Amino acid sequence: MSVIVEFRIPADDFELGRILSVEGASSIELETLVPSGDTTVPLFWVYNSVRDSFLETVHRHPTVNSAAEVDVFDDRTLFRLDWDARQDHIFHGIVETEGQILSATGTSRAWDFELRFPTHDALGEFKTHCDDAQVSLEVIRIFNPTKPEAGPWYGLTEPQREALVLAVQSGYYDIPRGCTTKELADELGISDQAVTERLRRAIGAFVWHTFLTPESDA
Repeated sequence: MSVIVEFRIPADDFELGRILSVEGASSIELETLVPSGDTTVPLFWVYNSVRDSFLETVHRHPTVNSAAEVDVFDDRTLFRLDWDARQDHIFHGIVETEGQILSATGTSRAWDFELRFPTHDALGEFKTHCDDAQVSLEVIRIFNPTKPEAGPWYGLTEPQREALVLAVQSGYYDIPRGCTTKELADELGISDQAVTERLRRAIGAFVWHTFLTPESDA
């Protein structure tokens, strides 16, 4: 089963982070990676930037072949960047371990990535690759994506989803609690005991279909 990891990395620890560490850009968001011959060309949004100075700074970087505007809006600009990703330990490691970039956002200080790897072993190989390259990764979260049989609601039935959403929105899991099971029961039109059982089953189904590995299932 595939595994998804969210991690944070200092911008100075990888090549693209250093390229895009431009004064005046409040945040940067990867839009997509576009294949171009033997290279991969990223498209990314730059928010609140001075467009001309941004391009001028990026063009000065030795691994950048070209950079150009694609779309311009009031608060952000979409750029296309052609650069030598072979110099980047992060992207090299992703390719070597068959990882996929799901999202990437950053500033001049740090970047947050969400990656999918085919197995836990592949994730371990990526982490080892980064350690060997002295790249600092702060792992935020690791989880398994929803199982195929889980359906659109992570394995929850519609009544379970309704009860769980209501409980969270009503503050049932807050400290102190924002409501009681009786109040939830009155809202749902079922008994107090039925609410408790429905929440128990909902949480069990959610964990089973999101966090448990195949080994745990066995």
